[in-house]
Amino acid sequence: MLQIQDTIVSLDLLERKFVCDLAACRGECCVEGEEGAPLEADEIEQLEKVLPIVWDDLPEESKTVINKQGVSYIDRDGEPVTSIVNGAECVFVYTDENGYAKCAIEKAFLEGKTAFRKPISCYLYPVRVDKYASYSAVNYHRWHICRCAEQLGERAAVPVYKFLKEALIGKFGAEWYRELELTATEYKKYVR
Repeated sequence: MLQIQDTIVSLDLLERKFVCDLAACRGECCVEGEEGAPLEADEIEQLEKVLPIVWDDLPEESKTVINKQGVSYIDRDGEPVTSIVNGAECVFVYTDENGYAKCAIEKAFLEGKTAFRKPISCYLYPVRVDKYASYSAVNYHRWHICRCAEQLGERAAVPVYKFLKEALIGKFGAEWYRELELTATEYKKYVR
């Protein structure tokens, strides 16, 4: 573990390799699971704001769930998460012309229709952030459906922290990321 400002960072972010392989997984991380994506307090409002923009891209099942319970719910740990369809699929998922599961919010962002890209937990995946009283733990989450991303990351020699540079800066800031990069450089000198 490393300490970067008020975070404790798993060495997995430096040691493990990762590059999403959408051609292999087809966006499975958005449709598998038992609960929705973790949300930060202000993100529920952001989801409600972007809903009219993405509404036409959502499947009917998602619209039904949103109409019944809204864009989010409280999970078994008492935390807000995105609403899901059939106990698994995020309500903001749509299927593109190639059959890939994708985020309707990110589609709207990339089309310039919204400044909100998607929940930070989705943007940071496969990293998960757990908040504690005096620090946040930044951990790598291993999931069998992302094995293809680990393999592609190994072939491309891209560590998790480099793959997630933009998302990590979005969450923790540019100075935090510079410290992480510096620490990673020093760490490599001593670990071979």
